[in-house]
Parts: sequence; structure tokens; C-alpha cells
Amino acid sequence: MKKLLTFLLLLILAGTALYWFNRPKPIEVTLTSVETGVVEQLAANSRAGTVRACRRSRLSMPQGGRVERLLVDEGDHVEQGQALLELWNRDIKARMDEVAATLRAREIHASALCDTAALAQREARRTESLARERLASDELLDQRQTESRRAALACEEARALTEQASATLRLHQVLLDETLLKAPFAGVVAEINGEVGEYVTPSPPGVPTPPAVDLIDDSCLYVRAPIDEVEAARLAVGQPVRITLDAFRGQSFAGEVSRIAPFVSELEKQARTVDVDVRFTPPPTDAHLLVGYSADIEVIIQQHADVLRVPTETLLQNNQVLRYNAESGTLQSVQLKTGLGNWTWTEVVEGLETGDRILRSLDSGGGDGTRVVPAP
Repeated sequence: MKKLLTFLLLLILAGTALYWFNRPKPIEVTLTSVETGVVEQLAANSRAGTVRACRRSRLSMPQGGRVERLLVDEGDHVEQGQALLELWNRDIKARMDEVAATLRAREIHASALCDTAALAQREARRTESLARERLASDELLDQRQTESRRAALACEEARALTEQASATLRLHQVLLDETLLKAPFAGVVAEINGEVGEYVTPSPPGVPTPPAVDLIDDSCLYVRAPIDEVEAARLAVGQPVRITLDAFRGQSFAGEVSRIAPFVSELEKQARTVDVDVRFTPPPTDAHLLVGYSADIEVIIQQHADVLRVPTETLLQNNQVLRYNAESGTLQSVQLKTGLGNWTWTEVVEGLETGDRILRSLDSGGGDGTRVVPAP
């Protein structure tokens, strides 16, 4: 009997030793500590957005002609009303000189006729006075009054001809102004299409042609980006926005939703979007922004500060995480109750405490009950 018990004991010890030496080795895994911080509910653009100018005009000439002078270069900053381009206009200037001379002659002629009319009117009044005293005949009075009326009409006609010449001069001034392309607002010249000696023509209806000058108001910039239609219902004007630019990696800019498009864009049938405009608040002074930069936006719909959070990548199905048990050296599945979340952080309402360590990288393998060794 003792021999049997001894044999069974040896068999158990051998089996235990065999299992101990052949058991799976612990997996080295990366853990992360659960801490508090900020968690935001975000809505991001589905495609890259673009930095745009609040005002941008692709200016064209109202009439065709040959380019006489280019008054600015690409990249120049111009003021409102500054001339940018001039067409050949010496014929209009010559006609203006002719009309100006005609106007001056008619003004002189009108002045002389009006002086004569004034004299005729005084003569008529004096004749009326003499006629009342029977010192002038009725025939002379009638003659003086008729001369006064005819002189007044001649004066009025001369003034009308003067106004006609003045209007003709203003017309030629308008025609001259149309040969000058002026800046409707202050900005920077982005592009010039045309050289001295080339002909420019206005765009016929339905046939777009390159603008003579592309003018951008670089003092006011904003970002327009498409957001998926699913997120559109949660957006509102005034919501804070985080703006990032490919040209300034690692840097973000504060913004605010200034406009939400009143319709859904159907550029992609399977991914319909709503255009959202975001203005910089305040405009950045430490970065030189260029119109056309690609940009991404994150609209902050809701924010919770100083709450328990875990990296979103650590969540398994049904909001579970694998918590490390230091006593047993194993991973244990924990069911969480979550709050706000995005693709970076998820708020933990119940299930974990500050300082707990959980499996960060799910690529390392392991599951509930797996023996692990934390990586340094």
C-alpha cells in the first residue's frame, strides 16, 4: 500500500514538473496606465479641406484691346482702386481732347449768348417803363420783348449744347476707364494672364476664358472642408474648431464654424458631404498662410475635462479592455461603461480606476487569462 502511494506521489510530482517546464512562456506586452485628461466628441472632414480667401476676384477687361502697359507684377500687394493693367487707348484720349475743346468753345458761346439775353431783358424792362409813361410806342415795346425772349431761348439752347458736350466728355471718360483694370479691393496679385502687345478679349457667354488678373485678399482667410452628412446634424455655427495644415505639421490653429452649407454635396454618390466654413480665431500671426493650402478640421461638438480616459485603440468588442493583474501576472477582461469618445481617447465612466494598467497594443496577442510580462 505504501509503495502504491509513493508511486502515485512520484507520478504527480513528475507530471507537475513536466507541466512546469513545458508551460507556455509569458508574452511580452505593452501596457498603458489609465489616467485623467480631456475627452472630446469630434466631427472631422471626410476629405482634405482648403484654405480660401474671403474675397478673390478673377478680373477681366469689359472690352477687348491690345495690352499697352502692365502696371503690377505677380506677388505685388495693391491698394483698392489701383490700376493693374492698361489697354491701348490713345484714340479715346484724342477724342476726349476734341470733346474738351468743343465743350470749352460752347461754354464761351453760351456765356456770350446769355450775356446778350441779359442785356435784351434789361432793354425790355426799360422799354416797358417808358411805355407806361407814354414815352415809347407799343411797337417798340413789342420788338424789345420779342428780342428778349429770342435771346433767352438762344441762351438756353447754348447751355443745352454745353451740357451735351459735357455728357459726351463723360462718356469718353467712361470709355477711357474701361481700358484700365483697377483693383476692387486691396490684396495680392496672384496671377497675370497677358503680356504687353497681346490682345485680350472679354469672355463670351458660356465660354470661360482665363482672367486678366487674379486678385486675392490675403488679409482674410478661412478653411472650407467637407464633413460627412451623418455628422451634419450635430454641427452649429459658433462651435470651436481645431485646424491643422500639412504645411505646418505638429501645429494646430484655433477656429470657429462660421457657415454650414444649406445643402448636401453629391460629388460622390456613396459619400455625400456638407461643406463647412471655418474662420481662424484669431488669424495666425506666426505662420504665413497661403491660399490653396490643404487643411483638416476637427469640430469640437462636446468636451469633458479631467475625466478618466483610455486610448480608443485599447477597446475590444462591447467596450472591454484587458487589465493587467500584477499578482497573477495575467490579463483580465474588464467590461467598461464609456462616455464621450473619438478615435484617440474614450471616456471611462465605470470599470477602471486611476493607475490601472491595460493592454495597449492588441497586435501582441493574448486574451483573458493570458500570462504576460510588461515590456520595459
